[in-house]
Amino acid sequence: MKPIEEITNQTSQEQENISSEKNASLRVNLSSKENRVINSFENATPFDWEDWAWQLRNSIKDKETLSQIVNLTEDEIAGIDKSGQKLTMSIPPYFSSLIDPNDPNCPIRRQCIPLRQELIRSDHELEDPCGEDSHSPVYGLVHRYPDRVLFLVSEMCAMYCRHCTRSRMVAKGKRKLKASSYEAAYEYIRSNKKIRDVLISGGDPLILSDHILEEIIKNIRAIPHVEFIRIGTRMPVTLPQRITAEFVAMLKKYGPIWMSIHFNHPKEITKRVKFACELLADNGIPLGSQTVLLKGINDKPYIMKKLMQELLKIRVRPYYIYQCDPIAGSSHFRTPLSVGINIIDKLRGHTTGYAVPKYVVDLPGGGGKVPIEPNGIIRQEKGCYTIKNFAGQEYDHHDPV
Repeated sequence: MKPIEEITNQTSQEQENISSEKNASLRVNLSSKENRVINSFENATPFDWEDWAWQLRNSIKDKETLSQIVNLTEDEIAGIDKSGQKLTMSIPPYFSSLIDPNDPNCPIRRQCIPLRQELIRSDHELEDPCGEDSHSPVYGLVHRYPDRVLFLVSEMCAMYCRHCTRSRMVAKGKRKLKASSYEAAYEYIRSNKKIRDVLISGGDPLILSDHILEEIIKNIRAIPHVEFIRIGTRMPVTLPQRITAEFVAMLKKYGPIWMSIHFNHPKEITKRVKFACELLADNGIPLGSQTVLLKGINDKPYIMKKLMQELLKIRVRPYYIYQCDPIAGSSHFRTPLSVGINIIDKLRGHTTGYAVPKYVVDLPGGGGKVPIEPNGIIRQEKGCYTIKNFAGQEYDHHDPV
């Protein structure tokens, strides 16, 4: 596979075409927050800001650059200095513009800037909490459930979430997969006719060029027994400029393709993100959200409710809230299960059912996803169930005789 610099590099004419298309269709000028960040990059223009390849090339990876944008705390400085020991830091200029420079508890900031607490390993934390490596028949492929596989096509991301489940594989932010890895995965899928569903993920698959992604999707679509293709990504959130008309047109050729997007907080839903999601939805790509429950970021019912309602407004269907996986150095992110149960309890009946996702735990060691639900059944005896509704009122339900 080509280095990211080569993958994302484009000719001057291609960049000019994309810039023109973006300038014509992009909806807004640079915001004051975006202007504050772009001014930190010498000779950068608004046209550069719209180019996702420029954003990747100029991702913020050191404290000197970040300190021009954010008033760093001692914990953050220590975390950045030590980040190479666990998970590298890389923040696209766009995503950095969403950070509150003066609030250490800013939910955007907490997700992308390392803290010294990441190096504290607690009991029961694991390098591979979901047991993916033990369910990997060939490199880059995870086969846990009978009819579906997870295809990890990239080991890089535009932005490295500090709660990343796969920090073991994306830790350095520069490992590339070989084409031979893809071929082995295709052959495994071809040889297992029970596989009807392929989830393309990573890292982030959208960090690859349209050409490489098209080759991957084309090869999967050519397998007769594969009915369902999904893409799991965070780039529509961390770098919405990646969602171009050319990219969407490519996906349409191989539909139906579904996309699962990782959203964690209402502040992530900007005008740019709205435009990206509408471009996908308008072109027949169904969108779902996956959210990780994070302490101090989205662990309050009113925040989750706001996030789920805002997602529906941009045609993204809330799908999962994940309990944060027990990766090494994650105790400052993880909440008790009771917190997630309470959030679901406060959503049900208090907002539209479309805005209520499933709360799931991906069981440590590879047990798979299990929904965790509030217990609505208060009592059960002789075919009669006493059930509590959203308002706390109790009703009897009788089984048929």
